[in-house]
Amino acid sequence: MTCQNIYPFVAIVGQEKMKLALYLNLINPTISGVLIRGEKGTAKSTAVRALADILPKIEVIKDCPFQLAPEDGIDVCRECFRIECREKRLGHEKVERAFRHIRVVELPVGATEDRVVGTLDLEHAIRKGEKRVDMGLLAAAHRGILYVDEVNLLDDHVVDVLLDAAAMGVNTIEREGVSFSHPARFVLVGTMNPEEGELRPQLLDRFGLSVLVQGIADRNERVLVMERRVAFDEDPVGFSVRWAEESRKLAERIERARELYPRVSIERRQLFAITDFCLEVGVDGHRGDIIMMKAAKALAAFDGLAKVEKRHVEVAAELALPHRMRRRPLMEMGDNVNKVRKLRQKVGMM
Repeated sequence: MTCQNIYPFVAIVGQEKMKLALYLNLINPTISGVLIRGEKGTAKSTAVRALADILPKIEVIKDCPFQLAPEDGIDVCRECFRIECREKRLGHEKVERAFRHIRVVELPVGATEDRVVGTLDLEHAIRKGEKRVDMGLLAAAHRGILYVDEVNLLDDHVVDVLLDAAAMGVNTIEREGVSFSHPARFVLVGTMNPEEGELRPQLLDRFGLSVLVQGIADRNERVLVMERRVAFDEDPVGFSVRWAEESRKLAERIERARELYPRVSIERRQLFAITDFCLEVGVDGHRGDIIMMKAAKALAAFDGLAKVEKRHVEVAAELALPHRMRRRPLMEMGDNVNKVRKLRQKVGMM
């Protein structure tokens, strides 16, 4: 798929760790997202929006507002306003299926709670005696990516909503004594400039991975950034067409990795190595261990391997641990990455 009004993902120069963290979340969405932190003008937002160019496809019930898979349960269908589809599902009849690309749904910093959660159409309920839901962003993001630019500037009440949905995988709309629940499982991707404020610890912990992006120092690569950006601005369609083949190859590689992931194995000694990493850097709880294991397996799948190797565990540590280390992790993330790298020599793995 080529989105000719969006800068092609494969044309982004450098920022390999950021790209890799995004790939891993496409391979295994239960990694739970990535926080991309860095100064202005480092392609953070460009990269996330450009994901549309390489996103894999998922199977859905055609025209379902919740992007349900055909094999999903029917509980949410009982109160759905799409009557024809609802009756077929409740009657266990076959419904029309479709394949579509995973969506990137953007949550604006100033979004209201109703815009995020959704609301009940009370006028319709009063007039026709039927429940109808005006979908929010969480419904649109189910089985997709929810992107929040300047995530550290979100209002607290919206953060609370995201935390609840991320923890439960369900969003509940409640208005005037009437409630409606629907699934809301999404990959949370946030970008932020640390100079504009910190992130709440509860939300920070919900990001599976984190990366610190910086401006490119290499002269040749900086010139390449300028050349590509100008070429795109002058002829977006032509520029996208030139990168279409490389975009297709990357999308196919990610799709193969998604199919391979369930068969990737990890040895028990590598699980102990993961635990050693987490203990050494003082990670609280067990989410860091679990995310690091998933990231290592996704890295192996991305490399086309059915078995995790030492290098996969080491890279997973750099992505999953720096923002979980104690003592102001955001302000010290660069130092934290270096600490994790030094642990490679200390943690025995092979």
